[in-house]
Amino acid sequence: MAPIFQYQQSTPKTIQCLVEKALAKTTKLEREELILVGASRTDTGVHAWGQVAHFITPFNYDRLDSIHAALNGVLPSDIRVRELSPALPEFHARFSSTAMREGARYFVGQHDFTSFVNASNSDHPRSPVKHIIRFDVIELGALIQLEVEGSGFLYRQVRNMVALLLQIGKEAVPPDIVPMVLAARDRKELAKYTVGAPPHGLCLMSVKYNEELLEPPSGCRATSFGRHHTISKCKLPFY
Repeated sequence: MAPIFQYQQSTPKTIQCLVEKALAKTTKLEREELILVGASRTDTGVHAWGQVAHFITPFNYDRLDSIHAALNGVLPSDIRVRELSPALPEFHARFSSTAMREGARYFVGQHDFTSFVNASNSDHPRSPVKHIIRFDVIELGALIQLEVEGSGFLYRQVRNMVALLLQIGKEAVPPDIVPMVLAARDRKELAKYTVGAPPHGLCLMSVKYNEELLEPPSGCRATSFGRHHTISKCKLPFY
Protein backbone atom coordinates (compact mmCIF):
# COMPACT_ATOMS: atom_id res chain seq x y z
CA MET A 1 0.00 0.00 0.00
CA ALA A 2 0.91 3.68 0.02
CA PRO A 3 3.16 5.60 2.39
CA ILE A 4 1.89 5.10 5.94
CA PHE A 5 3.53 6.73 8.91
CA GLN A 6 3.46 6.35 12.64
CA TYR A 7 0.22 7.74 14.02
CA GLN A 8 0.58 10.74 16.31
CA GLN A 9 -2.54 12.19 17.91
CA SER A 10 -0.78 15.51 18.45
CA THR A 11 -0.30 15.88 14.68
CA PRO A 12 -3.58 14.70 13.12
CA LYS A 13 -2.51 15.49 9.55
CA THR A 14 -0.04 12.64 9.30
CA ILE A 15 -0.12 10.48 6.20
CA GLN A 16 -1.43 7.59 8.27
CA CYS A 17 -4.31 9.70 9.57
CA LEU A 18 -5.23 10.91 6.06
CA VAL A 19 -5.16 7.41 4.59
CA GLU A 20 -7.21 6.04 7.49
CA LYS A 21 -9.85 8.72 6.89
CA ALA A 22 -9.87 7.90 3.17
CA LEU A 23 -10.25 4.19 3.91
CA ALA A 24 -13.13 4.89 6.28
CA LYS A 25 -14.94 6.74 3.48
CA THR A 26 -14.32 4.14 0.79
CA THR A 27 -14.76 0.94 2.81
CA LYS A 28 -17.55 2.06 5.19
CA LEU A 29 -15.48 0.92 8.17
CA GLU A 30 -15.80 2.81 11.44
CA ARG A 31 -13.01 5.40 11.67
CA GLU A 32 -12.35 4.65 15.35
CA GLU A 33 -11.80 0.95 14.62
CA LEU A 34 -9.66 1.39 11.51
CA ILE A 35 -5.95 1.33 12.33
CA LEU A 36 -3.18 1.05 9.77
CA VAL A 37 0.05 -0.67 10.78
CA GLY A 38 3.03 0.41 8.69
CA ALA A 39 6.08 -1.71 7.93
CA SER A 40 8.50 1.01 8.98
CA ARG A 41 8.31 4.07 11.19
CA THR A 42 9.54 7.28 9.63
CA ASP A 43 10.47 10.66 11.09
CA THR A 44 8.42 13.78 10.45
CA GLY A 45 9.12 15.19 6.99
CA VAL A 46 10.68 12.00 5.63
CA HIS A 47 9.28 10.65 2.34
CA ALA A 48 8.49 7.04 1.47
CA TRP A 49 8.03 5.36 -1.91
CA GLY A 50 7.50 1.69 -1.09
CA GLN A 51 5.92 1.72 2.35
CA VAL A 52 3.69 -1.27 3.20
CA ALA A 53 0.82 -1.30 5.67
CA HIS A 54 -2.09 -3.48 6.67
CA PHE A 55 -5.49 -3.02 8.27
CA ILE A 56 -8.03 -5.56 9.53
CA THR A 57 -11.55 -5.66 8.17
CA PRO A 58 -14.48 -8.04 8.79
CA PHE A 59 -15.63 -7.63 5.20
CA ASN A 60 -14.66 -9.50 2.03
CA TYR A 61 -14.44 -6.99 -0.82
CA ASP A 62 -15.17 -8.25 -4.34
CA ARG A 63 -13.89 -5.17 -6.19
CA LEU A 64 -10.59 -4.04 -4.74
CA ASP A 65 -9.89 -2.13 -7.94
CA SER A 66 -12.90 0.11 -7.24
CA ILE A 67 -11.73 0.76 -3.67
CA HIS A 68 -8.21 1.42 -4.97
CA ALA A 69 -9.46 4.04 -7.43
CA ALA A 70 -11.75 5.59 -4.83
CA LEU A 71 -8.91 5.88 -2.32
CA ASN A 72 -6.70 7.79 -4.71
CA GLY A 73 -9.66 9.97 -5.62
CA VAL A 74 -10.15 11.00 -1.98
CA LEU A 75 -6.49 11.35 -0.99
CA PRO A 76 -4.45 14.51 -1.62
CA SER A 77 -2.48 14.49 -4.86
CA ASP A 78 0.86 13.92 -3.08
CA ILE A 79 -0.32 10.71 -1.38
CA ARG A 80 -0.91 7.65 -3.54
CA VAL A 81 -1.89 4.06 -2.91
CA ARG A 82 0.10 2.06 -5.46
CA GLU A 83 -1.33 -1.37 -4.71
CA LEU A 84 -4.18 -2.86 -2.69
CA SER A 85 -4.46 -6.60 -2.11
CA PRO A 86 -5.98 -9.13 0.32
CA ALA A 87 -3.68 -10.93 2.76
CA LEU A 88 -3.71 -13.97 5.00
CA PRO A 89 -4.73 -13.44 8.64
CA GLU A 90 -1.14 -14.28 9.65
CA PHE A 91 0.33 -11.41 7.60
CA HIS A 92 1.73 -8.48 9.56
CA ALA A 93 3.36 -5.49 7.88
CA ARG A 94 5.74 -4.76 10.73
CA PHE A 95 7.09 -8.20 11.61
CA SER A 96 10.45 -7.85 13.31
CA SER A 97 12.79 -10.84 13.31
CA THR A 98 15.33 -8.68 15.17
CA ALA A 99 12.93 -8.27 18.08
CA MET A 100 12.22 -12.00 18.01
CA ARG A 101 15.93 -12.79 18.29
CA GLU A 102 16.21 -10.46 21.26
CA GLY A 103 13.23 -12.13 22.90
CA ALA A 104 14.56 -15.63 22.15
CA ARG A 105 17.85 -14.85 23.93
CA TYR A 106 15.96 -14.46 27.21
CA PHE A 107 14.90 -18.11 26.99
CA VAL A 108 18.48 -19.42 26.74
CA GLY A 109 19.84 -20.85 29.98
CA GLN A 110 18.21 -22.57 32.94
CA HIS A 111 14.79 -21.23 33.91
CA ASP A 112 11.56 -22.19 35.63
CA PHE A 113 9.09 -22.53 32.73
CA THR A 114 5.92 -22.80 34.79
CA SER A 115 4.44 -19.84 32.89
CA PHE A 116 4.88 -21.69 29.59
CA VAL A 117 3.42 -25.07 30.55
CA ASN A 118 -0.14 -26.22 29.90
CA ALA A 119 -1.89 -28.51 32.36
CA SER A 120 -1.18 -32.17 31.58
CA ASN A 121 -3.09 -35.37 32.30
CA SER A 122 0.13 -37.11 33.28
CA ASP A 123 0.26 -38.76 36.70
CA HIS A 124 3.99 -38.07 36.90
CA PRO A 125 4.73 -34.41 37.72
CA ARG A 126 7.88 -33.06 36.11
CA SER A 127 10.20 -30.34 37.28
CA PRO A 128 9.40 -27.02 35.54
CA VAL A 129 13.10 -26.14 35.50
CA LYS A 130 14.64 -26.77 32.08
CA HIS A 131 17.81 -25.70 30.30
CA ILE A 132 17.54 -24.11 26.85
CA ILE A 133 20.83 -24.58 25.01
CA ARG A 134 19.98 -22.38 22.03
CA PHE A 135 16.99 -20.62 20.49
CA ASP A 136 17.73 -19.40 16.96
CA VAL A 137 15.55 -17.20 14.75
CA ILE A 138 16.48 -17.80 11.09
CA GLU A 139 15.12 -15.87 8.10
CA LEU A 140 14.44 -18.06 5.05
CA GLY A 141 13.17 -15.63 2.43
CA ALA A 142 9.59 -14.78 3.40
CA LEU A 143 9.63 -17.44 6.13
CA ILE A 144 11.05 -17.42 9.64
CA GLN A 145 12.37 -20.66 11.10
CA LEU A 146 12.72 -21.07 14.85
CA GLU A 147 15.16 -23.69 16.15
CA VAL A 148 15.23 -24.53 19.85
CA GLU A 149 17.48 -27.04 21.60
CA GLY A 150 17.21 -27.95 25.25
CA SER A 151 17.71 -30.56 27.93
CA GLY A 152 14.03 -31.43 27.70
CA PHE A 153 10.67 -29.77 27.21
CA LEU A 154 7.40 -29.64 29.12
CA TYR A 155 3.87 -30.04 27.78
CA ARG A 156 3.34 -27.39 25.06
CA GLN A 157 6.33 -25.41 26.31
CA VAL A 158 7.80 -24.89 22.85
CA ARG A 159 4.50 -23.86 21.28
CA ASN A 160 3.90 -21.35 24.05
CA MET A 161 7.40 -19.88 23.74
CA VAL A 162 6.95 -19.54 19.97
CA ALA A 163 3.54 -17.90 20.44
CA LEU A 164 5.05 -15.18 22.62
CA LEU A 165 7.91 -14.64 20.17
CA LEU A 166 5.37 -14.14 17.38
CA GLN A 167 3.69 -11.42 19.40
CA ILE A 168 7.11 -9.84 19.91
CA GLY A 169 7.74 -10.05 16.16
CA LYS A 170 4.48 -8.21 15.52
CA GLU A 171 5.59 -5.57 18.05
CA ALA A 172 2.47 -6.24 20.11
CA VAL A 173 4.74 -6.66 23.15
CA PRO A 174 8.43 -5.79 23.75
CA PRO A 175 11.19 -8.44 23.87
CA ASP A 176 11.77 -7.88 27.59
CA ILE A 177 8.29 -9.26 28.30
CA VAL A 178 9.93 -12.73 28.26
CA PRO A 179 11.81 -12.45 31.59
CA MET A 180 8.71 -10.85 33.15
CA VAL A 181 6.53 -13.81 32.14
CA LEU A 182 9.20 -16.29 33.25
CA ALA A 183 9.51 -14.61 36.65
CA ALA A 184 5.74 -14.75 37.23
CA ARG A 185 5.77 -18.59 37.23
CA ASP A 186 2.08 -18.47 36.39
CA ARG A 187 0.46 -19.73 33.17
CA LYS A 188 -2.18 -17.00 33.49
CA GLU A 189 0.52 -14.38 32.99
CA LEU A 190 1.31 -15.70 29.50
CA ALA A 191 -2.41 -15.82 28.69
CA LYS A 192 -2.52 -12.03 29.01
CA TYR A 193 -0.43 -11.70 25.86
CA THR A 194 -1.02 -14.72 23.63
CA VAL A 195 -2.50 -18.16 23.10
CA GLY A 196 -0.44 -21.21 22.16
CA ALA A 197 0.91 -21.57 18.63
CA PRO A 198 -0.74 -24.27 16.45
CA PRO A 199 0.91 -27.72 16.40
CA HIS A 200 1.48 -28.14 12.65
CA GLY A 201 4.45 -25.78 12.56
CA LEU A 202 6.40 -27.78 15.14
CA CYS A 203 8.72 -30.63 14.15
CA LEU A 204 10.91 -32.80 16.40
CA MET A 205 14.21 -32.99 14.52
CA SER A 206 16.37 -35.18 16.75
CA VAL A 207 16.93 -36.59 20.23
CA LYS A 208 20.47 -36.76 21.60
CA TYR A 209 21.84 -39.24 24.12
CA ASN A 210 25.15 -39.87 25.83
CA GLU A 211 26.96 -42.20 23.41
CA GLU A 212 27.93 -44.52 26.26
CA LEU A 213 24.26 -45.27 26.88
CA LEU A 214 23.85 -46.49 23.30
CA GLU A 215 26.56 -49.14 23.45
CA PRO A 216 25.21 -52.73 23.01
CA PRO A 217 24.97 -54.73 26.24
CA SER A 218 27.87 -57.09 26.87
CA GLY A 219 27.50 -60.43 25.06
CA CYS A 220 24.82 -59.28 22.62
CA ARG A 221 25.19 -59.82 18.89
CA ALA A 222 26.15 -56.67 17.04
CA THR A 223 23.00 -56.78 14.90
CA SER A 224 20.67 -57.10 17.89
CA PHE A 225 21.17 -53.54 19.04
CA GLY A 226 22.23 -50.35 17.38
CA ARG A 227 21.19 -47.21 15.63
CA HIS A 228 21.42 -48.58 12.09
CA HIS A 229 19.32 -51.30 10.54
CA THR A 230 20.31 -52.75 7.16
CA ILE A 231 17.53 -53.20 4.60
CA SER A 232 18.36 -54.20 1.02
CA LYS A 233 21.98 -53.22 1.59
CA CYS A 234 20.95 -49.63 2.48
CA LYS A 235 21.71 -48.25 5.90
CA LEU A 236 18.75 -46.40 7.39
CA PRO A 237 18.82 -44.43 10.64
CA PHE A 238 16.85 -46.36 13.22
CA TYR A 239 15.92 -44.63 16.47
